[in-house]
Amino acid sequence: MLIDGVQEQDHGARIELDRVPLPGGVSRAGVIWLNRPDTLNALDHAAILELATALAEADDDPRIAAILITGRGRAFSAGGDMKSYLKLQQDPVGFPQFMDDLLETFGAIKFMRKPVVALVNGVTAAGGLELLLACDFAFAADSARIGDAHLNYGQMGGGGSLALLPRTIGPGRARELFFTGRLLSAAEALDWGLVNRVVPDKELLDAGLDFARSVAEKSPAAVANAKYAMNAGWSDGTGLPAALRLERARAALYCLTLPDSMEGLQAFAEKRAPRYPGR
Repeated sequence: MLIDGVQEQDHGARIELDRVPLPGGVSRAGVIWLNRPDTLNALDHAAILELATALAEADDDPRIAAILITGRGRAFSAGGDMKSYLKLQQDPVGFPQFMDDLLETFGAIKFMRKPVVALVNGVTAAGGLELLLACDFAFAADSARIGDAHLNYGQMGGGGSLALLPRTIGPGRARELFFTGRLLSAAEALDWGLVNRVVPDKELLDAGLDFARSVAEKSPAAVANAKYAMNAGWSDGTGLPAALRLERARAALYCLTLPDSMEGLQAFAEKRAPRYPGR
């Protein structure tokens, strides 16, 4: 963890928070790193809980003007930790709890006081896409590849993609991404409205810091109230809370009761094509 430029040894952390000084010496950007590059920053239950802690810590720090989320290595996040799902999706208590913690963590981002920006640095799918959608907006590196991909492995979204993606890019394009499982290039993601800007890979963090600098010049109270008004009004206007509840309930039913989900996980773990019972 990097605190005001001092590196702390915390190699086991799934999530790391850096406080990066901005010009003027007072404000900081809170840079949250998804720190499991060997798994393409897969989001297991522990990672979600650590992310919730890092987000709350950054939002509570009066010196932090804006929060940036990005990944170490060649992925933003390829999604959930599917190997852990082999056990988790057989747990009728643990799996719903994981989903509740996931939705609570992602949902809280919209109502934090600071702007939260996804800096999409590579592969982004499934839970990674859901995290992107939870943020206020996203910048992408040229190397970014973005999609849903749940159906490629016999899974379905439960962390917001089914509710949020149609509201972000329109239902037709959202259905295409869901049903094909393909990943968009960074240029396509920009054209479709998934990201606000595409920059060279080496300039991605600087683009986020430039945004944080612009926010640091403004009234924190005004920023917080403007963000709340925009996000609360948008959510109420689209019936989002009800859609998220429906998505969560349907995903829990599917993953815990139907064999296709477990077959998709087994096939992934065994590196073979899935054999779905219902096909």
